[in-house]
Amino acid sequence: MEWLSRRIASSGVCSRRKASEAIREGRVSVNGNRVTEPSTRVGPDDVVEFDGARLSMPQNRVVLALNKPKGYVSTMSDTHGRRTVMDLAPQGFVGLKPVGRLDKDTEGLLLFTNDGELANRLLHPRYELAKVYEVVVRGKVADATIVRLEKGVWIEGGRTSPAKISRIETLGDGARTRFLLEIHEGRKRQVRSMCAAVGALVVELRRLSIGPIRLGRLPKGACRKLTHQEVEALLESVGLAEAAPPPKSRRRK
Repeated sequence: MEWLSRRIASSGVCSRRKASEAIREGRVSVNGNRVTEPSTRVGPDDVVEFDGARLSMPQNRVVLALNKPKGYVSTMSDTHGRRTVMDLAPQGFVGLKPVGRLDKDTEGLLLFTNDGELANRLLHPRYELAKVYEVVVRGKVADATIVRLEKGVWIEGGRTSPAKISRIETLGDGARTRFLLEIHEGRKRQVRSMCAAVGALVVELRRLSIGPIRLGRLPKGACRKLTHQEVEALLESVGLAEAAPPPKSRRRK
């Protein structure tokens, strides 16, 4: 048995908060009966309908990691006929969707999951999930520029939260500078916008990690299933870790 709001969120229709709102508004029914209490418990045999559409039973949770190459858009489909990350995802997983986006010219780690609640939490700013990028910009980067990026800069949507920059390296004769940038937000084209705000032009951008999940040596364009330990760490990072069973009591001899 599980909470009705959790069942809806797991289907990927909406977040758990939005599911609770929809239930209170009378938009959800269980076995043909309208339900208005989000804490209603449902089992695997219960039929749940959301706005009149029957929700499919969620499969076992699947989380995949992709090393996204340039040239792919991070959408399920594209009306302009461009290649999407779904072209790189393995077949056979019902409900699998990319978690967030990397723009067409950005490479690196992109997660997929069929768990709607997990996807929503990974994207929610409340959990402040760290994301690390390898950034290459044109020219040399002054110390003052690094300080500005770390303190936060004004971009569309407001000032960015403090960031962390490390492993600064000048490439070649100073034509480019490479560094690692850690942020805890996920605004549209945020890294490129942050660099543009301090006069730095990004020429290469690659995401190396999302929370506890690392890109590692995954080949470009390849996709792999996360290990059980990785999934557990990811769940814990967004407050979804399942409680461990109580320790078995020992009999006294």
